[in-house]
Amino acid sequence: MNNGVRFSLWTVCVLFSTVIGAAGEGGKATVEQRAFGKTADGSTVTLYVLTNRNGMQAAITNYGGILASLKVPDRNQKLADVVLGYDSVEGYIGDKTFQGATIGRYGNRIAHAKFTLSGKEYTLERNDGDNTLHGGSHGFNKVVWQAKPEDAGKDSQSLVLTYSSRDGEGGFPGNLNVKVTYTLMDSNTLKIAYEATTDKDTVVNLTNHAYYNLAGQGQRDILGHVLTIHADRFTPVDKALIPTGQLQGVRGTPFDFTQPTAIGARIDQDDEQLKLGHGYDHNFVLNAGKAAVPAAAAVVYEPESGRLLEISTTEPGVQFYSGNFLDGTITGKQGKVYKQRYGLCLETQHFPDSPNHPEFPSTVLKAGDTYRTTTVYKFSVRSH
Repeated sequence: MNNGVRFSLWTVCVLFSTVIGAAGEGGKATVEQRAFGKTADGSTVTLYVLTNRNGMQAAITNYGGILASLKVPDRNQKLADVVLGYDSVEGYIGDKTFQGATIGRYGNRIAHAKFTLSGKEYTLERNDGDNTLHGGSHGFNKVVWQAKPEDAGKDSQSLVLTYSSRDGEGGFPGNLNVKVTYTLMDSNTLKIAYEATTDKDTVVNLTNHAYYNLAGQGQRDILGHVLTIHADRFTPVDKALIPTGQLQGVRGTPFDFTQPTAIGARIDQDDEQLKLGHGYDHNFVLNAGKAAVPAAAAVVYEPESGRLLEISTTEPGVQFYSGNFLDGTITGKQGKVYKQRYGLCLETQHFPDSPNHPEFPSTVLKAGDTYRTTTVYKFSVRSH
């Protein structure tokens, strides 16, 4: 874009840099602000870099509430960025793969881009064939959020993002006020907490769409990553990747990740569901269900680096996507090319198309009620 300004996540020279809390001050975490460019309408975009006292960093931009970088140590204490993304705001503006994005109003697919609530039918944008995907082409990942760093205590720092979605935006009812809080802790844990209120009954399903590669972004595919998902069932899909409404057991299928299994072990098996998704692109029904506090959801281990990611959530489901539609046409950070299956997504969420499946856990948020969900990403290493 001609009126965009290019900035690198890694550049030393930035237009401005503000640090909240001096680095190393009593071992406290820090938040640094960096200019990250402008949108087409001239809105200023900022990158907020949260650093804990171990050196782990999470970089979030107020454009799209995007997790733009996540640097974590390997077993040799070497840091690497483990999420895919772009070096400039321009990359995210042009992105169609939801890299690192905060997704809303509704994560995942809604069939035929419509649903009925309280007897009224609502029509949404069709941006995935006949369906709506991730709130449409101008969802929460394409807006500039208000951002405010907060000192969450000596062991953590937070960034609070807020956005007011107008009644009718994307076709969804109600004025929706959303707050997303990223908190980086000295335990090498990143927590994302979501809140929302509405003045009219609506549907909400917020999530984060980071593509993880624990070997380091752009290094190689994720087929050697070892995955555990705490789910005995998943939601099979039709040819449009819409859930059929069934809850199918994973035992005896390529979808059984109840024990640690390499992602590539069965991904190319002769299985109808794998063919429909071109690999894994399915919602798993978490055994803990909708939880009051974050419960175990998934574990990812990368053997060469030793990095281990444990995910816990209050959500009833997690969408496992194996990066099947990455095709080598995206050049990401530091000039890395993202080929097929170079990243994996584990999107904690309610089930896809829940507004059209009353048998699924409800995604209805009633006027006056508060939507709250939390997902925790804890990083560690294994020695072997």
